[in-house]
Amino acid sequence: MNVKVKTASLSIISNTLLIIMKVVVGILSGSVSIISEAIHSSMDLVAAIIAFFSVKVSDNPPDSKHPYGHGKVENISGVVEAILIFAAAAMIIVEAIKKLLGEEIVLEKLWIGSVVMAISAIVNIFVSRRLYQVARETKSVALEADALHLKTDVYTSAGVAVGLVLILLTDIKWLDPVVAILVALFIIKESYELLRRAFWPLLDSSWAIDEVNELEKKLNEMGVNYHSLRTRKAGNYRFIDIHVEISEDESVGNAHRYCDQIEDQLMTSFENLNVTIHVEPVERK
Repeated sequence: MNVKVKTASLSIISNTLLIIMKVVVGILSGSVSIISEAIHSSMDLVAAIIAFFSVKVSDNPPDSKHPYGHGKVENISGVVEAILIFAAAAMIIVEAIKKLLGEEIVLEKLWIGSVVMAISAIVNIFVSRRLYQVARETKSVALEADALHLKTDVYTSAGVAVGLVLILLTDIKWLDPVVAILVALFIIKESYELLRRAFWPLLDSSWAIDEVNELEKKLNEMGVNYHSLRTRKAGNYRFIDIHVEISEDESVGNAHRYCDQIEDQLMTSFENLNVTIHVEPVERK
């Protein structure tokens, strides 16, 4: 089991335990903000399961049906996860509005809820940090998306904990659904950011500007004369398509060796890179 799959498994385990805690305390206390957090964590669990299977599939080598690999599976999982987060937020808002519009707000055992929310925030701080670390090391979109889910859970759990403490101190019960709505709005914002990052690579969008600048700097340092440079991403895989100018007097063998040198140096500088070079003959000056 590789490091990405192990890390995705950690997210599944932590989310499962937190959901059980939040559901039990949410039912005991009657707090819609705690129930909203349970729903949020349930979406996180679904997202973690999607991430687990997507990283397993994305690391499969290219085959006859998928000659460019399976990297975009991670982007697809990111899009699905973003939609799930948005759906969870919508459910939270609906339930909170019902409370505000007249349903009796009966709250009990709020101190237990505040403790559980604090525990949830602390656990997710450590798990999300681990996910972000592995996501950066492996360039995994799926793990980055999962880390983002848990990061939002840290903020929302902390927000709910503070809201519950305020209710205990002030006895203003309508604060509970208001906090739930604020949590949901924050979740919607994060889901939009995730959707934007995961979706565009599905359309073969180019690398980020700073990454392209770094690539062009590397080519210039190597003394490569080139044009028609194109880049794209698929999950944690990167692709380059480039036209390299070589003297028309060079033999096919020399041109091939020169292209191999370019490819080797680029693959040393950029992880999970696939390079396609088109040789462009030019007149010797």
